[in-house]
Amino acid sequence: SGTVRLTDVVEGITLQEERNKVTGVIERKITASRMGKKNPRISIEGKDKKINFPLPIDTILMVENGEDVEPGDVLAKIGREAGGTKDITGGLPRIAELFEARKPRNPAIISEFEGIVSLETSPKGLIEVVVRNEETNQVKQYSIPQGKHLVVYEGDHVGVGEALTDGAIDPHDVLRVKGEKEAQEFLLNAIQEVYRLQGVTINDRHIEVIVRQMLGNVKILDAGDTHFLKGEVMSRASWLRENAKMKAAGKRLADAETILLGISKASLASESFISAASFQETTKVLTDAAITGQVDELAGLKENVIVGHLIPAGTGISARQIAQEFEQKRKETGEK
Repeated sequence: SGTVRLTDVVEGITLQEERNKVTGVIERKITASRMGKKNPRISIEGKDKKINFPLPIDTILMVENGEDVEPGDVLAKIGREAGGTKDITGGLPRIAELFEARKPRNPAIISEFEGIVSLETSPKGLIEVVVRNEETNQVKQYSIPQGKHLVVYEGDHVGVGEALTDGAIDPHDVLRVKGEKEAQEFLLNAIQEVYRLQGVTINDRHIEVIVRQMLGNVKILDAGDTHFLKGEVMSRASWLRENAKMKAAGKRLADAETILLGISKASLASESFISAASFQETTKVLTDAAITGQVDELAGLKENVIVGHLIPAGTGISARQIAQEFEQKRKETGEK
């Protein structure tokens, strides 16, 4: 229990009275400040502590300044449009957004480390969420744009990658903050959630195969003694293979980070230019392959089907192994 104190709630500037078209009742609604430096919020002053609640735009105010409130009393209401619903971002558009690894239109801001939340106001009048970790002495400020709705409050404990505002979480942010494994789990759960809402049951393994391909490429951070270029994107297999050669020769290894690609870009980033050309942008893929002098080892299924060879699976594996062993022996003996 405590007393209500309204801060930066000024009638005509951040507060307007509007008549509800459905009920006919006059409502007091929070609006965007033309001054630019107003940050409407409610403070509840109790006997031993003070709690702050930010008031987003379009919030309907239900209390007066100086009013006494008890636990459970309604302070304000956030409209359905402001709060958002899962149906807006759900369904097939959300599936396409996840599989193509697109950044959401209204992404949520997530915490980069574990800590306690405190709310402050910037000189520009924006709400700033400050996350502090007392154990590691990490402090990070997140400026919240006007119109964004907070889902955390003063004194809340947040974990790594936890959302601070409403909106869809960007999988790229999850990969950057929490790592590859957590990004895989996030994508799997987010995709399955949409299908479950539609009443469709899909075994995890089918989605896991796709997610594995989406996270199967790396970006070079330091080329070391390899022939790679900084910023080059390639398959993880190529990077590991080249690093194994450098390690055997006692040279510096290339450093890389995992990147998330949508299924279209991941297909074009295939090691096999025949496989990539069969998907889309055929002319561009074949032109790039010719300019850079690429060699297709025909290691995958798709490229072998295209050229009419046995696929590298089942009996095709044993046939390939026999051919490789024969080639290895021929090289060792120097036969032609």
